Amino acid sequence: MDQLALLFVLLLGALISVPVGDRFGLPAPVLMTLLGIVLAVLDFVPNVDIPPELILPILLPPLLYAAVRRTSWRQFAANKRPIFLLAVALVFVTTLCVAVVAQAIVPGLPIAAAVALGALVAPPDPVAATAVAGQLGLPRRLVSILEGEGLFNDVTAIVLYHVAVAAAVSGSFTAGKAVFELVLSAVVAVAVGLALGWGANKLMDLLGDATLQIGLTVLVPYASYVLAEELHGSGVLAVLTTALFIAEYATDADDVMTRLAGHTFWDIVDTLVTGVAFGLIGLELHNAIRTASGRWGEMLGWAAAIVAVVVLVRLLWLLPATWLTKRMHAKRDIDEEIPMGWRETVVMWWSGMRGVASVALALAIPLETDSGAAFPDRDEIVFIAFGVIMATLVLQGLTLPWLVKRLGVR
Repeated sequence: MDQLALLFVLLLGALISVPVGDRFGLPAPVLMTLLGIVLAVLDFVPNVDIPPELILPILLPPLLYAAVRRTSWRQFAANKRPIFLLAVALVFVTTLCVAVVAQAIVPGLPIAAAVALGALVAPPDPVAATAVAGQLGLPRRLVSILEGEGLFNDVTAIVLYHVAVAAAVSGSFTAGKAVFELVLSAVVAVAVGLALGWGANKLMDLLGDATLQIGLTVLVPYASYVLAEELHGSGVLAVLTTALFIAEYATDADDVMTRLAGHTFWDIVDTLVTGVAFGLIGLELHNAIRTASGRWGEMLGWAAAIVAVVVLVRLLWLLPATWLTKRMHAKRDIDEEIPMGWRETVVMWWSGMRGVASVALALAIPLETDSGAAFPDRDEIVFIAFGVIMATLVLQGLTLPWLVKRLGVR
């Protein structure tokens, strides 16, 4: 089997996983991950070596754009406070907790490398969360919070990751410079996103034809990501900004046929790209396993400890955060929809699956520092990251439908 045949198998699997998942009540992303694991152990399946720097630019733009198109922005605005607490504050807290524990249990792990590990495993995957939530028929407000968290937590995590990796590679860290670079990255990304969103809408007006307009929506997310990265901005934030602008000021708002065609097209793209992305996660597990040669017990113990940290931190954050937002809601007497019951909180907790972004960031860790030395504990970081990804995707993904049914959250 060559690489092209493998891609065909993944695309076919992506299509089949949807009805199979619906039939047996299993999330399609989890089924595709399991398919990737099975393919990885077959001798005739080629080893997949995708350049790490291409994983995020290829997969994330269409996935994020598709997620924005199906997001209810009325619901998003109504739940902005819990979304912020999850997508920004919780990512910072998880990164810090993972870094502290990782440095304590992995001998000789530098603080910068530990923070990089924390940042790459901190954000639940937007694709996994939205795919699973939509498939299970969860309440609309709960789905909106999970979608909002998934859309914006990658921005926070990727920024933290880049700062930590830069510090590990250079061997130095300046807080003032880091803050300046973070702010500059965000400003550049938003500027690029707004400019391309405005330009795309104007060009759609000129094109007129529905087919050409939909074709343009394929190019714009990639252009936004690449241009922002070239200008040292956040590609993920640029794509989100572009997609939000186009969705808010869409020129085809009165053209029902164009809107229907666009939704159908992006549903297909979302299904195929999601399937391939999670299939690749399973395939890459083979490479992660090779890094543990002769150290299985030790490295599995480290991975299990970090899995426990990310799962427990999310729970310990959600309990007081939900109570706090509930209290603020009652005190201000504002009309916001937030999860009020413990059942919804439990489902939100167990929906924190990691996925594509974590894989891409783990594989994108440089091989060497500026001094020419090997990046500190790179193999250990990659193995731990894959342990977290597989544990959350498979264990949480497979048991989430049962949990939702058991709790009666509908």
